[in-house]
Amino acid sequence: MLKQKKNLIVLLISLTLTLFIGCFNSSSLNNNSNSSNSEHPESTKILPPEQTPNFALPIDCNLDQDCFIMHYVDLDPSSQVLDFGCGRQTYDGHKGTDFGISDLELMKVGFPVLASATGTVLRTRDGIADELVDNSQKKQAVTNKECGNGVVIDHGNGWETQYCHLHRGSIVVEPNTEVEQGTILGMVGSSGLASFPHVHLSIRKNGQVIDPFVGINTNAGCNQPHHSLWLESLYYTPTGLIRAGFASQPPTQTELWSGLYKNNQLSADIPALIFWVHVYGVLEGDVEKWQLIAPNGKVVFNQDSMLERSYRSWLGYTGKRKIFPGVWQGEYQLWRDQSLVFQVNREVLVN
Repeated sequence: MLKQKKNLIVLLISLTLTLFIGCFNSSSLNNNSNSSNSEHPESTKILPPEQTPNFALPIDCNLDQDCFIMHYVDLDPSSQVLDFGCGRQTYDGHKGTDFGISDLELMKVGFPVLASATGTVLRTRDGIADELVDNSQKKQAVTNKECGNGVVIDHGNGWETQYCHLHRGSIVVEPNTEVEQGTILGMVGSSGLASFPHVHLSIRKNGQVIDPFVGINTNAGCNQPHHSLWLESLYYTPTGLIRAGFASQPPTQTELWSGLYKNNQLSADIPALIFWVHVYGVLEGDVEKWQLIAPNGKVVFNQDSMLERSYRSWLGYTGKRKIFPGVWQGEYQLWRDQSLVFQVNREVLVN
């Protein structure tokens, strides 16, 4: 009986040692596994780095054909002005990129304003009339409503876009709604502080204005590395044609922005035949070359003139009194540093 008890005690001790050794080995395997994780950090969950969004054009148009970039972001922190191309196609404190169309009549045809990136609509405003602000009284009337009819979109991680000067009654999105890149927000207009029909796009990161042609850059000025945020390649075009044509009297810029003087026929009874050209981004020292050609092929006006100042928006014209019926032609060239910037030819039937 005593021998049986001793054998039982030995058996229990053996089982206890076996269990103890088994638990020890299991613990060692777990430790080896943890050590393996620390040696290979890719097996742990790592959050992806923040992605910088790419922005599409905020307007449905053919750039440099039926629309153009009128103004860029002002990168000069002083009262001087400077765009990213080291040019002057901006104005003091301008915080966005202006995509313009030629006139209000074209605006009525309809150019959609598009979401530049996917996001959530934060704010909208509508109901402000489309005007051409060309005097101090009109400017005063839009105080605190300079953006006019507009939309603000949150793209996450501190990124926002703002769209200004939309056509009254055209905004089709509401706050707290999701939009995809390319979603129609409204139509190009001239509401708020606008002297021509366009959509103003501001891009902000944590409240700071970002020039999409430059990207995130903490340094002021234009001689800085460029990391474009545009989805497609966009070229710096600081000068170009807005519109050209003929009139019976010298036009004003407000009349041209309104869409007047699009006739291809004029009466021979008009007091004068005026050939006009509306241009953006001319510089001091640019040379204009004008020709007016009569129906018989004779050049009745041929003149070169140098511009004495720079203008973001420029209207030039020439003309002749005592005209006769037939097809008249106007030819215009803009030269800079002995290189042709662009040229345009127009004709009109006088009967």
